[in-house]
Amino acid sequence: MLVATCTATTAYAYDSVAKTVNYQQEPVFTPVYGNTLPPIGYVNFCARNASECRPMPRAAKTQLVLTEDRWTQLQEVNAYVNAKITPVSDLELYAAPEHWALPDVAGDCEDYVLLKKRYLEGLGFTAETMLITVVLDENGDGHAVLTVRTDAGDFVLDNRRGDVRRWSETQYQFLKRQSQLNPNVWVALTTKQSRGGKFISGGN
Repeated sequence: MLVATCTATTAYAYDSVAKTVNYQQEPVFTPVYGNTLPPIGYVNFCARNASECRPMPRAAKTQLVLTEDRWTQLQEVNAYVNAKITPVSDLELYAAPEHWALPDVAGDCEDYVLLKKRYLEGLGFTAETMLITVVLDENGDGHAVLTVRTDAGDFVLDNRRGDVRRWSETQYQFLKRQSQLNPNVWVALTTKQSRGGKFISGGN
């Protein structure tokens, strides 16, 4: 089981993000390779917090219209939560290898993601455009980030970085994330994570 290690570490200008996308040449959206298993930490979180894991309405929009105001809010929420929460492992906080929770003052990477999602929902961002995502970092360790799906591509809010980046510019290997239509269904972002692939991880 992959257990995430989450140690904390000038934003893009809006015009450079939203106005110059070449969809023919740039990998602006993460590829999807079918369904996979959700992380066990997420499953247990939903068992304790069913209201946080409700399926999306059928008419849900799948992309956020990335206005300049929305871009500023993404940057501000990412920076605010990164500063507010102290990075502490689940073993230190809960004496457990994997425990997802909305943090008050401390937490690991999944907890940052949950809190960012909560704040953005309070600002009017829709749940189906904000997807918990599991990656491998530069060292091959498990890590969690928040992917925001926009009409200018997929962007990542990360507790290790102060800026919001396009997913393809993070230097991470993307493994899996929530489905946009049902947060309890997870999709593979690599062939090794798909149900038809060689490896399926139940953790993160």
